[in-house]
Amino acid sequence: MPINELRSITTFARTAELGSLRRAAAAQSITPQAASQALAQLEHYLGVRLFHRTTRSMTLTEDGRRFLEAARPALAGLQRALTVVRQSKDEMAGPLRIVTPHINFVRVLWPVLKEFCRKYPEVQPDVLMEDRVGNWVEDRVEVGFRIGASPAEGVIARRLFPLQLVICAAPSYLARYGAPQSLEELASHRCSVFRSPNKGTLLPWNVKVDDSIVAYQVPPALCSNNEELETEAVLAGHVIGSLTNIAVAQHVRSGRLVPLLTQHVSDRASVFIYFGSRAEQPARVRAFIDHAVASLKDTAEFVLTAKELATAEAKGRRSVRARGQPRKR
Repeated sequence: MPINELRSITTFARTAELGSLRRAAAAQSITPQAASQALAQLEHYLGVRLFHRTTRSMTLTEDGRRFLEAARPALAGLQRALTVVRQSKDEMAGPLRIVTPHINFVRVLWPVLKEFCRKYPEVQPDVLMEDRVGNWVEDRVEVGFRIGASPAEGVIARRLFPLQLVICAAPSYLARYGAPQSLEELASHRCSVFRSPNKGTLLPWNVKVDDSIVAYQVPPALCSNNEELETEAVLAGHVIGSLTNIAVAQHVRSGRLVPLLTQHVSDRASVFIYFGSRAEQPARVRAFIDHAVASLKDTAEFVLTAKELATAEAKGRRSVRARGQPRKR
């Protein structure tokens, strides 16, 4: 129904209820002229007079009475629908549609989501983890996380923390094969290579050389399109990997993994949270966005400082030297 017809019917019903076109206009926060025009449009559309008008009052005609009786249930139902939506917009309850990438993102999202659901147990998270950038409207996305800025026009993106790519190995790998001293020496090591989930191609390692990010080809001893499997293979000492700080920060700090060639850590990409206009978001969505930003903005949990990386690398290399010369492959 065009909005002018809806306004006309609403104006008609409020005029019948209040007995005055001026009071009906005030109740709708419109001018008396606009109310009079809306009522005239409705009478012209129906082809009947709905009110008997005098200088002091307006009373329904027989046609007006019949129309009011027919329209009143529909108007009441519409008012209930409007009330339900307005209330739900302010309620901390209901579904929350979240989309994230696969890359070990459970360890990022779950602590945030767990704490949020503890505070707001009536919220019902609906989480879709996938690497493709889908259609914002068709997928009914309310909040998303992505590597890179917003995937659709009109979507707001806020940077959370840098995504670092760290070359690392387990102490057991270093004890067996030694540690590369340069990027060129990687050619003689067992490397893990990530396969693009979308294109199926093997991806080079992105490394920092001076002030540029360079795509560096390494020989694959293991290929996978799943970073969790890559991480497990590196932890097991099977390969050297170029893994995200999301996957390795806790292992580097615990000593289970040793960062290598840390001067080449790539940190140009970032993790973003994205969403639609905050003014149109339900309260639960706005609250989750605020909670996620407060929890993850430049978080020290996943971001490895240059000092941390250099210290961990030096300690790992000293440990290898203390154990003696590694066996050749």
